[in-house]
Amino acid sequence: MAKKKTRKKTTKKRASSTELKPRTKSEIYGSIAEDTGLSRKEVAAVFDAMSGLIKKDIGRRGPGTFTVPGLLKIRKHRKPATKRRFGTNPFTGEEQWFAAKPAKNVVKFTALKGLKEMV
Repeated sequence: MAKKKTRKKTTKKRASSTELKPRTKSEIYGSIAEDTGLSRKEVAAVFDAMSGLIKKDIGRRGPGTFTVPGLLKIRKHRKPATKRRFGTNPFTGEEQWFAAKPAKNVVKFTALKGLKEMV
């Protein structure tokens, strides 16, 4: 008689779903409030003031860059308009016309040394 081979079931431990989810805005405000001793309203006011500064600096009349000290640099990058062109579709290999795109501003982020060392 042949012996039957049995497989052992292996169970993998999974991390709980709360560990994998990113923090919510409320959790961030609460954590910063605990660490600094400020109230949640004061922490929210700091973030509102910071977003106002970013809007001014990145906006039309601003210098176009904003630096969060030690973490990242935010800058406005002007993408020029593109003309309508004839080319090959990379997916099908067929030749086609590609539509023109207007000029636009895009936001770019650069990680600074402090943020790079955290990772």
